[in-house]
Amino acid sequence: MSLKLKDKVCIITGATSGMGKAIAEKLSAEGAKLVLSGRDKVRGSKLESSLDNSIFLEGDVRELGYNEKLVETAISNFGTLDVVSLNAGILGLGNVVDLPIEVWHSTINTNLSAIFYLSKYAIPHLKKSKGNILINASIAAFKSFPNHPAYCASKAGSVAIMKQMAVEYGPDIRVNAICPGPVDTPLLWDSAKAFEHPESAVENAGKSTLLKRLGTPEEIAKLSLFLVSEDASWITGTAMTIDGGIINS
Repeated sequence: MSLKLKDKVCIITGATSGMGKAIAEKLSAEGAKLVLSGRDKVRGSKLESSLDNSIFLEGDVRELGYNEKLVETAISNFGTLDVVSLNAGILGLGNVVDLPIEVWHSTINTNLSAIFYLSKYAIPHLKKSKGNILINASIAAFKSFPNHPAYCASKAGSVAIMKQMAVEYGPDIRVNAICPGPVDTPLLWDSAKAFEHPESAVENAGKSTLLKRLGTPEEIAKLSLFLVSEDASWITGTAMTIDGGIINS
């Protein structure tokens, strides 16, 4: 069997749960060498031990120096960098009037500024390897939800910076985004707390898709693998929706 990412070196943020974890497992299965980022040391160490050629680095993507260290870790241990998969994200629930200022800043810094930080240090190496960046955005970049102002703003910004970097760094680097809809992850269940009846909100989200169900992290990982592999060699500057059709419902 031909491995799509054999010996490719990938940094994956948000790797310890949900979609980021599924992406890490999928890329590893295709032969990638991984630098895994997350804040949960226990889950990160467990993931590291379960995957070949992987290094877990505990830290906070909101910190500029930590992002620089992720890149340095990839280069010092594996000698190159081919893929950056950006999945770290938080919700920052609350309406504009009630949302604490510190929650706004934390959400923007996690979901958007961290993309800038890691890309800043990764791009010089990605130019050498003709690599690519994949941003895990959301349909919230295009579709608004109650009590998600910071989340929606940050995800719209992540699509905008993706397009800008694709223009700036093509043809050397491909830059794309995926925009998931309701995927069965801990973040979805946290998001549902913005509604009066969270369980019903999750159930209704699945029923509202054209395919009448929630997505799975594994389905997101399959699309991510495609976009970071040579199968997508002529795709850049694209925000690809993967949402069971909910944005059209």
